[in-house]
Amino acid sequence: MPTSPTNRAAAVKEASSRAPRASKATVNANGQPLKVSDYFGEHAFGLRELRAKLNADDWRMLENVIEHGEPLSPSLATRIAGVVKDWAVGRGATHFTHWFQPQTEWTAEKHDSFLSFDDNRKPIDALSASFLMQSEPDASSFPSGGLRATHEARGYTIWDPTSPLFIMESGATKYLCIPSVFIGYNGEFLDERGPLLKSVQTLSEKATKLLHLLGETGVSKVVTTLGPEQEYFAIDRAWYLQRPDLMMTGRTLMGARPPKGQQLEDHYFGSIPERMQAFMSEVEYELYRLGVPVKTRHNEVAPAQYEAAPVFEEADVASDHNQLTMSILRRVAKKHDFEILLHEKPFAGINGSGKHCNWSMAAKGSKQGANLLEPGENPRENVRFLLFLMATLKGVHKHAGLLRAGIASAGNDHRLGANEAPPAIISAFLGQALSRVLDEIESGGPASNHPVAPYMVKVGILHLPDFTKDTTDRNRTSPFAFTGNKFEFRAVGGSASTAFPVMLLNVAVADGIVDVTRRLEAELAATNDVKAACMNVVRALVKETRAVRFEGNGYSEEWVYEAEKRGLPNLRRTPEALAQLVSETTIEAFTRLGVLSESDVNARYHVRLEAYIKRMNIEARTMLQMVETMVLPSGFAYLKELTDGIASAKAAGMVAPQAEIASKIGAILMDIQAKRTALATALAKTEAHAEAAEQANGFATVVSTAMDETRSLCDALENEMSDSHWPLPRYREILFIS
Repeated sequence: MPTSPTNRAAAVKEASSRAPRASKATVNANGQPLKVSDYFGEHAFGLRELRAKLNADDWRMLENVIEHGEPLSPSLATRIAGVVKDWAVGRGATHFTHWFQPQTEWTAEKHDSFLSFDDNRKPIDALSASFLMQSEPDASSFPSGGLRATHEARGYTIWDPTSPLFIMESGATKYLCIPSVFIGYNGEFLDERGPLLKSVQTLSEKATKLLHLLGETGVSKVVTTLGPEQEYFAIDRAWYLQRPDLMMTGRTLMGARPPKGQQLEDHYFGSIPERMQAFMSEVEYELYRLGVPVKTRHNEVAPAQYEAAPVFEEADVASDHNQLTMSILRRVAKKHDFEILLHEKPFAGINGSGKHCNWSMAAKGSKQGANLLEPGENPRENVRFLLFLMATLKGVHKHAGLLRAGIASAGNDHRLGANEAPPAIISAFLGQALSRVLDEIESGGPASNHPVAPYMVKVGILHLPDFTKDTTDRNRTSPFAFTGNKFEFRAVGGSASTAFPVMLLNVAVADGIVDVTRRLEAELAATNDVKAACMNVVRALVKETRAVRFEGNGYSEEWVYEAEKRGLPNLRRTPEALAQLVSETTIEAFTRLGVLSESDVNARYHVRLEAYIKRMNIEARTMLQMVETMVLPSGFAYLKELTDGIASAKAAGMVAPQAEIASKIGAILMDIQAKRTALATALAKTEAHAEAAEQANGFATVVSTAMDETRSLCDALENEMSDSHWPLPRYREILFIS
């Protein structure tokens, strides 16, 4: 739809009258409503389903493959492939694909048909073991940071049996997705999933060793758990199609703030609009069928902003499911004439979108499912909890810069530091009760009588029951907050894959666990009192990590100065944050822990630096194009109309009331032309830099500043322009007509 005021007026009328689309029916053959449990996971095929289809011997062999790394025999692989094929074809799938996560924040797939032929050339449906186990996409066409050259095309996708296979529907087509790791010809990880799995394995090894040292020898492994809360904006698709900036960059590069935004707090947890409810219901229906345990839906703080949150799962599966959530949100939205915006800051002046990653560790074996960050009723006596808590804080303190690099992006630069988004300074919040426990341990003083577990509070109204109150409030300004029995990594951006930041968090904590284990071994060599040895380690680490603990307002200027005194890095923009990926501390930790090689780490730095440069370049060029082809022509057309009216009034001997506004608009247009020239010059100079790091810094400083100045003037012009002349949908329309 070409952009014009006429089209915008028609879009306003159409969007205002748009009726909710009927959701997919969830009824059985008799017309009776289905429960979610009736169809949950019907399009997913995981280990539980596979176990039901294999005989006991085959299942034991597969367990040994998964748990102990034993090779998968060709005969077992063939039987598994047959079971998978029968399941998928029986549900209408005609194709299969290795579904993987290249370093693009998106997923990738290449479809092959189940069609094959027997020895007599009779057509059959088949899935060979080799096709199940691996495929070969073109590795040179994905970002690799130099690990693959243009002429080196071979790469492999390898099936990961720990993540459920699933069937996707696209129109009338169904196809089987095989979750996979993407590996280069020489064994390099070219994706997000491989390093995540490696970090989970490394943390498990280090955590299991520490637990065995504590006498918990029945623990066989430790997994990391994850529950990513997904925030997003849903706007009418008509507005999206009339905004080149939204189409090209995912955010509005210009847009004057309306008189009403989120200041009345009337959208948060408000009644979900009927049209939005129909959309959410269909999204949940599709996700439930895929086995994604989405649990919560609600209006977020900003107008047109919403959230979906799942039940926690193991980190690798949760990461897959978050990718599916983003994909299903975008796909279903188009059916309901919505467009989903996952950008971290699509609209200025209101909340951006994050992905709060609720993270913890759980033991398996004799302590099946035991949460290692569960404090219990008396955390001061819970040495296992204290050791893993301090290992986490040690890792976050030592690798604060690395964790900041994990959340760095062009989009998140606009979000961090305001409107419920945490600041760029990485710190940890524990809450008053737990902080008091650590202070008492550090001082060696007696335990206080303050509660350290949830307790009951009387409401004071006879017919209302008492309620359970947590021992500490939540801190929305903390990037890494303890929330009872887990940490909430709030700083991850809304469009990001969770795999990369969670992988870095796993590495940081694994390094902290190594440090705790080394200290405890030294203490136990001097005493047989395990508890005393543990408390000595905890006491030392409480002192060492005090700098990273912060309970106050992360938005305040005082915290910026205080953080500097504490030696905490304040990395405001993406280029300086990404540089932490290739610091000596980072390289040493990755190579010592065996998660990634130095070349792998360097490659990930370059991939993200190049992505930042490309996104900033697209934003700058889009802004220039919008100014040149939309803002200035519309402004001059309006100015001409005003000046023509002034001339007519003067010729008739009348006062021209539009003279003042014409003068103001003329001045703004001259300033926009000047700023447009300055932006074009800054862009050209930045693009001329030979080194990627120099380009990135140019975009982060000179180009970004020129864009902000240009935007400010365009927004000022919008506030002076009539609706009939302004060429873009305004915020009041985009955010409030849906």
